[in-house]
Amino acid sequence: MSESKPATAGTGGNAGNAGNAGNAEKEVVDLCRDLIRIDTSNYGDHSGPGERLAAEYVAEKLAEVGLEPRIIESHPGRASTVARIEGEDPSRPALLIHGHTDVVPANAADWTHHPFSGEITDGCLWGRGAVDMKDMDAMTLAVVRDRLRSGRRPPRDIVLAFLADEEAGGTYGARHLVDKHPDLFEGVTEAIGEVGGFSFTVNEQLRLYLVETAQKGMHWMRLTVDGTAGHGSMTNKDNAITELCEAVGRLGRYEWPVRVTKTVRSFLDELSDALGTELDPEDMDGTLAKLGGIAKMVGATLRNSAAPTMLDAGYKVNVIPGQASAHVDGRFLPGHEEEFHADLARILGPRVKIDEERSHLDRALETDFDGKLVDAMQAALRAEDPIARAIPYMLSGGTDAKHFDDLGIRCFGFAPLQLPPGLDFAGMFHGVDERVPVDGLKFGVRVLDRFLDQC
Repeated sequence: MSESKPATAGTGGNAGNAGNAGNAEKEVVDLCRDLIRIDTSNYGDHSGPGERLAAEYVAEKLAEVGLEPRIIESHPGRASTVARIEGEDPSRPALLIHGHTDVVPANAADWTHHPFSGEITDGCLWGRGAVDMKDMDAMTLAVVRDRLRSGRRPPRDIVLAFLADEEAGGTYGARHLVDKHPDLFEGVTEAIGEVGGFSFTVNEQLRLYLVETAQKGMHWMRLTVDGTAGHGSMTNKDNAITELCEAVGRLGRYEWPVRVTKTVRSFLDELSDALGTELDPEDMDGTLAKLGGIAKMVGATLRNSAAPTMLDAGYKVNVIPGQASAHVDGRFLPGHEEEFHADLARILGPRVKIDEERSHLDRALETDFDGKLVDAMQAALRAEDPIARAIPYMLSGGTDAKHFDDLGIRCFGFAPLQLPPGLDFAGMFHGVDERVPVDGLKFGVRVLDRFLDQC
């Protein structure tokens, strides 16, 4: 582990110039392009390039406007950057703005434009990380740089964290900082991060902005079955591959029961009101058919789930191996973890074991959609989009918020973007041809600037 420069406070000034983000609008696209062009692919095993170059880039941009960011490297190349800005009222609790700089891998041959080229075409900035989540990293940098250059301090302290390793569970990023450097987050009570604040256009009079207030728990599992090894030409009733494949098949085809959590109920009620029609979670097909581009995101929050993703067994065609393994991406709803594991054990059967040393478990999160921070989100959105209405929703995946929750920090997903109605936003995450509208980035900068004035 290595680190550089202690964190320090920002410059002086006065708040109150809400929406004065002209320079940030000009800069955000270049910042996002620069970040996309730094390959930070995370393969989950340290075989990628790491996040060090991105951490140094972020630190340089923060240092240029008077901050002294701290780079913390938990493993060679796996670096995060943290800094603190002094607010007008140091007696108030601090706010954390966190984002990750790593991205999932991309195969350039599958893309229209190279995933690390940062091409701008058709009104969008293309590249791996464009929405997950170098867009929010760039928006945060642009707003902070503009505010510090113009001497506009936020009403309370802001802690900035640009993190490594989120795409593989956060062990070498947020988890490391929470465990080894909790002092960096002293006084922080609330946080905003990724996958929230994006728009869903209902009609010409109403645009909903989905703010993440809950996320499913995660259990990435390595399943194993032990059998009797032998010659492939012999009859073998204890074949580990057969047993494993039957169990994985049962799991992959299982119809998990619908469970409507507090957040999902609130989301459906808000959406029913907006659409002028009842949305019935028990009628999955009918409900999702009315949700357009967000159907995939919402559908995954109505049930627990377990998706088989990898298989591994054998080493020669005429040898029956003594063990077979599979990897499963399990997700469970808040309040339904015990049910998830009970169903999992029943579906898999007694022969299938979970290799706990090679599995990863994170709990589910849920908070209420209320308070002054939510009011600040609503006000900032409405100021830039008069037909905006913010509503809560549950994220089917997980973020670094799970780690910060251990410090008692109340976390929201709020990375504001105004999106064109036809864009498959959910499909951008980890997908081919990931891209973000340039106008959406500029909108997000304006909203974040107003939000910081009111937070």
